[in-house]
Amino acid sequence: MASGGGSGCPLGGALVLGIGNVLWADDGFGVRAVEAFHAAYELPEAVELLDGGTQGMNLLEPVVSHGAVLVFDALDFGLAPGTVRVLRGREVPAWAGAKMSLHQQSFQELLSIADLQGRFPPRLTLIGVQPERLSDFGGSLSESVRERLPLAVDLAAEELASWGFPARRREGAAPRLNAEALALPAYESGRPAETEACRVGDARFLNRRHDLESR
Repeated sequence: MASGGGSGCPLGGALVLGIGNVLWADDGFGVRAVEAFHAAYELPEAVELLDGGTQGMNLLEPVVSHGAVLVFDALDFGLAPGTVRVLRGREVPAWAGAKMSLHQQSFQELLSIADLQGRFPPRLTLIGVQPERLSDFGGSLSESVRERLPLAVDLAAEELASWGFPARRREGAAPRLNAEALALPAYESGRPAETEACRVGDARFLNRRHDLESR
């Protein structure tokens, strides 16, 4: 199995996939990275760009139908916040086992099923970042993670080029990848104050739990 590097790629093109939940601060790194990649580079027609969010097993067919798959995600490597790691081939499911959230568990299961079916991606690369903050509902990326977006984007462009899919720097504005309401500036400006919205989970559940514990 090829694991990055070299030219040429099996039929099926390439997939650039961002996974994560933008509602939980740095867990949204994968989605923000794929948006930033789209904004920075024009891609060959053979490359598909996908915000996978928290779709989990629904991403199986998109993943296995491409000859090369590049994934952006936040992963707990146990390193300093903002540390970027690049994993390739069989390294990826091993690290996906260090779960922080349900979407990562699902992605590990997705790769396991793909492997059992004999459809593990011939080329697979994960560009991951160590999160700083996760338990901030409605929060955006921490500064240590946000400042790594340009590095992650350029690493992705280098990886695609090594697979035979060179990307070009955009000269103008890119069309929106997602709904305008999900764009980073709109998302951040629309966040209510801490006094108006719970920042650690569902206030209804937390208040109910507090009532039960107080009895």
